[in-house]
Amino acid sequence: MATVMQKIKDIEDEMARTQKNKATAHHLGLLKAKLAKLRRELLEPSTKGGGGAGGQGFDVTKSGDARVGLVGFPSVGKSTLLNKLTGTFSEFSVNYYIKAPMVPPHYLKCLQKRRFPKVASYEFTTLTCIPGVIVYRGAKIQLLDLPGIIEGAKDGKGRGRQVISTARTCNCILIVLDAIKPITHKRLIEKELEGFGIRLNKEPPNLTFRKKDKGGINFTSTVANTHLDLDTVKAICSEYRIHNADITLRYDASADDLIDVIEGSRIYMPCIYVVNKIDQITLEELEILDKLPHYCPVSAHLEWNLDGLLEKVWEYLDLTRIYTKPKGMNPDYEDPVILSSKKRTVEDFCERIHKDMLKQFKYALEHELEDEDVVQIIKKGFCGVSGDLLVHNGVVCYNLEKF
Repeated sequence: MATVMQKIKDIEDEMARTQKNKATAHHLGLLKAKLAKLRRELLEPSTKGGGGAGGQGFDVTKSGDARVGLVGFPSVGKSTLLNKLTGTFSEFSVNYYIKAPMVPPHYLKCLQKRRFPKVASYEFTTLTCIPGVIVYRGAKIQLLDLPGIIEGAKDGKGRGRQVISTARTCNCILIVLDAIKPITHKRLIEKELEGFGIRLNKEPPNLTFRKKDKGGINFTSTVANTHLDLDTVKAICSEYRIHNADITLRYDASADDLIDVIEGSRIYMPCIYVVNKIDQITLEELEILDKLPHYCPVSAHLEWNLDGLLEKVWEYLDLTRIYTKPKGMNPDYEDPVILSSKKRTVEDFCERIHKDMLKQFKYALEHELEDEDVVQIIKKGFCGVSGDLLVHNGVVCYNLEKF
């Protein structure tokens, strides 16, 4: 382990010493490829010596329609934010009930057995992952209060691997920052997450990489390239022992983008920077923070702008609500079927309800649903008949009988 970490440090030092220009692009691309391979070795160590896998997260069952993780340095207010958003009691609330003379003993025993996020004024108060649930616009959103990470978490320091491994399973990340601490903490946390293969507020690279049996490296681009050339691409591929491949760029991609595609284990997810404790800064400082992209200023303790944070979380999760309408009844607006905006066809809707329902459909499966559509599925006839799409009085109907 120490050998791998030393190699990583040596490569990072060499990259820091190397000037960035066209002449050094080939060398830097090769160093980045070596660094990515070493990080993969560090995060997924061999189990021959009896050690466990380095990428395992906390044992928290995924529930609800989406999962949101609170990530940040210690003592920035993550547990307080969880308490305010989900209504989960803090340890202080439990202590209050324990000291109260009129509380029934069986109620105290129930309180003490439950898992509560600990809230205190010192660092590293949360030592494990604490889940909570928010019901917002009919969707059940699981919120995870992850232990504070430290610089070097991606290299195994502290409980960084567990924290970031759990963060990889989320649909959205909330990076909680302290308004009275340097804004440079933002970049430090981003570096830790990026080192673990998490790409924040980015789309997957628009390039095609396909291995082949022979023919060498075929590199083509539909746009002007300022970061990659054939020599750099060949150097990166050779580091991965790839000597035959077709690579097509559709935008001005960098060496990092190509490495991400070759590695194939990157996670692309939305991220909101939650600036907490805004009650301790001036109005002028708050106006500056409000202009930054992906930021949401709040005060968890005073419950300032928590509604705005929930609205932003909903926007970034980009979920689609589909209401069901039982035959002869009004639509059920209380309990919608929640779909991802990227998977919102009739087929996805049927799979969410029951997989066997797909066997009775032949048509309209690729039809895309919109947010707050009302769907009525009328089952008639027998299994195996075709499905047709109807629209009646604003209700999208799927009839399983041929008309």
